[in-house]
Amino acid sequence: MTQEHPRTPGSGASADPARPAPRGRRELPVRDLHARITDWFADAARDLPWREPGCSPWGILVSEVMLQQTPVVRVLPVWREWLERWPSPAHLAAEPAGAAVRHWGRLGYPRRALRLHAAASAMVARHDGEVPRTYEELLALPGVGTYTAAAVAAFAFGRRETVVDTNIRRVHARLFGGTALPAPALTAAETRRAVDLLPEDDALSVRWNAAVMELGAVVCTARSPLCDACPVLDACAWVAAGRPAPDYVPKGQAWAGTDRQVRGAIVAVLRDAHAPVPRSVLLEAPVDLALGTGAVEVAGGAPGTLSALHGLRAPLEQLERALAGLMADGLAEETDGGIRLPA
Repeated sequence: MTQEHPRTPGSGASADPARPAPRGRRELPVRDLHARITDWFADAARDLPWREPGCSPWGILVSEVMLQQTPVVRVLPVWREWLERWPSPAHLAAEPAGAAVRHWGRLGYPRRALRLHAAASAMVARHDGEVPRTYEELLALPGVGTYTAAAVAAFAFGRRETVVDTNIRRVHARLFGGTALPAPALTAAETRRAVDLLPEDDALSVRWNAAVMELGAVVCTARSPLCDACPVLDACAWVAAGRPAPDYVPKGQAWAGTDRQVRGAIVAVLRDAHAPVPRSVLLEAPVDLALGTGAVEVAGGAPGTLSALHGLRAPLEQLERALAGLMADGLAEETDGGIRLPA
């Protein structure tokens, strides 16, 4: 989800002046595009708790971090649990970093939990426990990148910032570029286009960012776009061109058999354990996984996750490499009693 954040204010004068409209495509003024897409969003937007008027800036920041590379359906229960447990940055900062990892659940990429904890601690130290209001202050927080800083400044504080995520890039690519997918990496031309499209009015710019992102998430999807439900179907360059196939095949992230899978399985054991887990328990599978009760007892009550780890049948060198990586990243630490989540 994270993309480079263009900082240059735009004129909003032209959707894509260098590209003529394909035959059969209706050329719409930018103000009409703004109106159509934001009106559609007003009627079709999903009812999400971080969009509610009463949601705190902290709740919006947490949602933006959790939603990176993770679908909404998986984020919702974890987000609610986090906000109940830690309703402010100060509440999270008062807990050990391992608590953030433990309650990250199965969202994946648990380093995001550590980054949120570090950001919360920085907010307590620098901003009296409040989420800072400007892009520059947000970007200075540990683990907050350009996309997240722009999104929080816009959605939490109503600031005019150019927000560019994968969904927005895909809408722009199809609507104005006539291509099925954006380039594999953000280009300067995409950045200029996003800046030029941003409304001058602060409130409208916030609605525009949210509306285009929603359009990409639920209608202009990567694999099965629902073109008949699109509010700007008649203006879409990709549809007018006959919906050409992508000129490259996106590379999905492998999972089975990877170090990332093994790392996740180790973190799951540590998350569910009630005490430090001896290194040997993590690295050496019992002869009979179903009857490895001694190892389970030592692990502090995590039989399911321990069996899942050893059920991967990962070679010892991969287990050791994954564990070393977790400790190097601060997601695990070794004590006299064994391996545990960070204190």
